[in-house]
Amino acid sequence: MSNLIEVARAKEFMDGSTKKVKVQGTDILLAKVEGKYYAVDNRCPHFGGDLSKGKLDGYIITCPKHQSEFDLKDGHVIRWTDWSGIKLNLAKVFRSPKALKTYSVKEDGDKIFVEIK
Repeated sequence: MSNLIEVARAKEFMDGSTKKVKVQGTDILLAKVEGKYYAVDNRCPHFGGDLSKGKLDGYIITCPKHQSEFDLKDGHVIRWTDWSGIKLNLAKVFRSPKALKTYSVKEDGDKIFVEIK
């Protein structure tokens, strides 16, 4: 069973913008890219960085904490961190790369809904 929860209005977004919304106690990052809306967990699975404070470049959201990068289309990890060498290897051991959880987004007129399952 799923629920559609209204989270925003389309007029709140320009292309390339993001907004943090709370849905049933979960912080979700809502983004508009090339006219389409995407929703993912707002907390980076690396060390919990607030992705709404990160940089959006096309479909890629970069965590402000350790520069982990994720694709908004499906949540997959593009880069786990900008660290290198032994520091990167240790980071992968203690926090293995994990994709962002994604949510379906529906647009109805000016209303934006996120589907929670």
